[in-house]
Amino acid sequence: MERPQFVSFGEAFLFWLKLGFISFGGPAGQISIMHQELVERRRWISERRFLHALNYCMLLPGPEAQQLATYLGWLMHRTWGGILAGLLFVLPSLFLLILLSWIYMRFGHVSEVAGVLYGIKPAVTAIVLFAAHRIGSRALKNQVMWTFAALAFFAIFVLHTPFPLIVLLAAIVGAIGGRIAPQKFIVGGGHDAAKHGFGPALIDDDTPIPAHVRFSWAHLLKIVTSGLILWGAVVGYLCWQYGWNGTMTQMGWFFTKAALLTFGGAYAVLPYVYQGAVEHYHWLSAPQMIDGLALGETTPGPLIMIVTFVGFLGGWSQLPLGSEASLTTGVVAAIVATYFTFLPSFLFILAGGPLVESTHGNLKFTAPLSAITAAVVGVILNLAVFFAWHVFWPQGLAGHFDGISALIGACAMLALFRYKAGVIPVITVCGVAGLLFLFLKPWLAQQGIFL
Repeated sequence: MERPQFVSFGEAFLFWLKLGFISFGGPAGQISIMHQELVERRRWISERRFLHALNYCMLLPGPEAQQLATYLGWLMHRTWGGILAGLLFVLPSLFLLILLSWIYMRFGHVSEVAGVLYGIKPAVTAIVLFAAHRIGSRALKNQVMWTFAALAFFAIFVLHTPFPLIVLLAAIVGAIGGRIAPQKFIVGGGHDAAKHGFGPALIDDDTPIPAHVRFSWAHLLKIVTSGLILWGAVVGYLCWQYGWNGTMTQMGWFFTKAALLTFGGAYAVLPYVYQGAVEHYHWLSAPQMIDGLALGETTPGPLIMIVTFVGFLGGWSQLPLGSEASLTTGVVAAIVATYFTFLPSFLFILAGGPLVESTHGNLKFTAPLSAITAAVVGVILNLAVFFAWHVFWPQGLAGHFDGISALIGACAMLALFRYKAGVIPVITVCGVAGLLFLFLKPWLAQQGIFL
């Protein structure tokens, strides 16, 4: 079997564009698509090199699938290749979510739309609970890790501890515990080394390191300086236009912090986004946050793209550009939220990639990151409880219990846990179920049922 020929920038562009439109299924599905296309079918990169890059991305805060695409694009076509791959992984979802956000704000109260969302909300609750189970099954390998998860749940659910503080405390205790009992803090990334090959690859195990991949202090300084300029210039402009306390400026600052705290994936940072966007800034309501997650689950791209929805609604409601420019403000705010969420991911890859390529070893989670991962499980469980609370008791615990929502949620859990159904089919079926209930509700009321 012959080694593939050089891949042109144009050919790579078409692939990354296609990936941006088909990247459903969350990080696992997106990584699987890249592995199938780039390792197995096209053989642009060997499996060991692919997993080596993935292990590094899993150590970073931020969406690992988008970072992996950026890393592979950079490996093949230098800095602009990485930027192109990372942008195309996000842009289709950005445009689609802006459109869906506008439809939601304009027609969200239309009965048919409300019916679909009614069915999707309990499905989202089941999906978040399933995420806690999936991450927990990998991270909670011993009693110490279970303790971290339990304490994190107690801290955020009972004490209302801010998510950044939970991350910081977990990292500190993990660093100390890693020295005392290192065997308790070894949590692998869940990706084993390659056990078989798919033929010679363009970037193979023995491929010489290209010049642009080699580490240099000059390159590192250039990337870091460029990143600071890209961040500081936009923040400075927003501060100049709207003041430091303006909605747009605060969005830039808030989502920068969120981008640096997404250890464990999007589900881990959602509680932090909720605490800030709903409770502190009041950019949107709790039910709207659940609706946003539902829309995020049904679109391609990283799940953390829910920040686009949050930004749009925040701009629409706060109206820093004036009451006559709701749509314009929503679009600008959505772009601001997305920009500051993903900028750090590009910098992590372009600055750290040469260091990673120079090692060619299997990177492991450090003890602090192991502790953070375990704590994240408790945080995600809190998010599931929060969603269940608002979906099954929409008027509060003293109000009416929504049995139909609970039934839809239970069926979604059964499909996810027992039959390993995909997220998109589960959401689709639950949305249809909610729409059917909307049409049946008047007849049921006539029969004296579910009044």
